[in-house]
Amino acid sequence: MIETPSLVDQYCHGVLRTELGLGTFETHLARSEGPPAPGTTFFDTQTGFAVRRWCPPLLGLEPHCPPARYLARRRELGVPEAGRRLLRGSGITTYLVDTGLPGDITGPGELAATGAARAHEIVRLELLAEQVADTSGTVDSFLANLAEAVHGAAADAVAFTSVAGARHGLALAPEPPGTGEVRAATGRWLADRPVGGTLTDPVLLRHLLWVAVASARPLQLHAGLGEPGLRIDRTDPVLLTDFARATAGLGTDLVLLHGYPYHRHAAHLAGVFPHVYADLGAGLVRTGARAAAVLAEVLELAPFGKLIFSSGARGLPELHVVGARLFREALARVLGTWVADGAWSLADAQRVAGLIASENARRVYGLER
Repeated sequence: MIETPSLVDQYCHGVLRTELGLGTFETHLARSEGPPAPGTTFFDTQTGFAVRRWCPPLLGLEPHCPPARYLARRRELGVPEAGRRLLRGSGITTYLVDTGLPGDITGPGELAATGAARAHEIVRLELLAEQVADTSGTVDSFLANLAEAVHGAAADAVAFTSVAGARHGLALAPEPPGTGEVRAATGRWLADRPVGGTLTDPVLLRHLLWVAVASARPLQLHAGLGEPGLRIDRTDPVLLTDFARATAGLGTDLVLLHGYPYHRHAAHLAGVFPHVYADLGAGLVRTGARAAAVLAEVLELAPFGKLIFSSGARGLPELHVVGARLFREALARVLGTWVADGAWSLADAQRVAGLIASENARRVYGLER
């Protein structure tokens, strides 16, 4: 048996505080630009089947029970109690929480209390810049306030995260933009931007990345599948090769989040660059019963000290459960097969499992044990 008693979830979001009906619940099972096709349901996905496999027993139901019955039980228990049972049944002991999503979702402290775990904040760079822009009327004040905000965030948060790939694409020029470029781009953005407007300018996105690199906090970069409407050909992590090379030796680790379906590219970069790490998050949740096959492909290329578990969960506590259970099952299946075949010793398999489940994250993010 390959055991992973403690999981550090290196990237997730909080959970919704509101009760959900069947239609609203299932929209969280897929990253779609609209509702399911007429006569179909998002429960008929690998993620939907995984929820029905792993979550009902935590609420006192049999595995694979019908969605309607599961949600009725969820409503019977109420949002707080259902969330408590699910999060505490996930086996996750530490959450690193991206607080950059809108909506009525829990923050790190509430997530930690509900799940009987620890939690730390991850600061989303683009949201931070947008908040600074809302209160900065000039180029000089924006740039000064932004530098101060990043410095302040670095004192409290364990990492920064960037969605530059979703906002523009990862094929950004790898070098830091010049002062004149940054000032000109800032002036254009502040002049044209409505209050609350999003940041998509490639010069300012690059500037944010380099400001974060200077903080020496780990920098998470979203790659692969993501928000609805995203052009995933623009989020292949291989597009970050030159940026990884430019940031080598500067003291900041880069963590390639998600990656799927380009997970092998992320694993390759983690093998090439000492400061680059690959995430084992959304790809396993997306692939469900095929998670072991995807995990095995990542393990073909990346050094085992460069892989880190995450659930990538957002909104539903069920997704924290599914992320953790699929990871454990996939890891046990892959490593257990290698042990049974004589390719690995059980002791080595257990040690590697511990690295990926928690120890690599503790090292990269400077977490207490």
